[in-house]
Amino acid sequence: MKIVIKIGTSTITHGTGRLNIRRTEEICKIISDLKNTGTDIIIVSSGAIGLGTGKLSLRERPRDMPSKQAAAAVGQSELMYVYDRQFSEYNHTVAQILLTAADVRNEIRHKNFTNTLNRLLELGAIPVINENDTIATEEITIGDNDTLAAIVSTSAKADLLVLMSDIDGLFTSDPHRSADARLIEKVYDLSDDILALGGGEGSSLGTGGMKTKLEAARICMEADCDMIIMNGSKPELLYRILEGGSVGTRFYAKEKA
Repeated sequence: MKIVIKIGTSTITHGTGRLNIRRTEEICKIISDLKNTGTDIIIVSSGAIGLGTGKLSLRERPRDMPSKQAAAAVGQSELMYVYDRQFSEYNHTVAQILLTAADVRNEIRHKNFTNTLNRLLELGAIPVINENDTIATEEITIGDNDTLAAIVSTSAKADLLVLMSDIDGLFTSDPHRSADARLIEKVYDLSDDILALGGGEGSSLGTGGMKTKLEAARICMEADCDMIIMNGSKPELLYRILEGGSVGTRFYAKEKA
């Protein structure tokens, strides 16, 4: 089985932008354990700008492009250092891949990326992918890592994409505002009613909201890949997912619906 796990900024950082050490360690331990079962795992990790924001002691996430790129340059180094250190404890090797939109839109560059990704998996490494925020501009940015994770999933022909977010899944209404909000456990079709639940932006340190997650679901479902939205504050749920249990909201690929 091949799965892509997207780790959101809010999952691995505190509200200050500083690393959530306990949760990050737990995530790396669980993913290492799942990797030991023979599962191919690809990580798409947000957090570079968020970590850079914290490490540079900025009061809030930068808004202008040069400051975003500066924060990303600082934060990406920190992010990969953390992953390398944590996964090395469980005898796993990580590999960094940074992408821009041009890398996935250009046929030759996309093929090179796919070949590298597949070879890394063959060698037993865990690819850690992020957008190349240090050079991406408005013209060549992918925009959010939910979309990036979906693109990676289709490129790798993954069986499943798991989005670790700050919410349990897709609800009938905003659970932060409505006590009557109900979790939607299964989605077989992205109807207008489902798309209308897209809502607004994500956390102050991240870029994604439910709208970007539904777009990621569309990309996956059309490419015969399931997608799950789960709460990243409960990384132990990854075990239940691989055991076939129900977690969060699962979007079923069209071929399986």
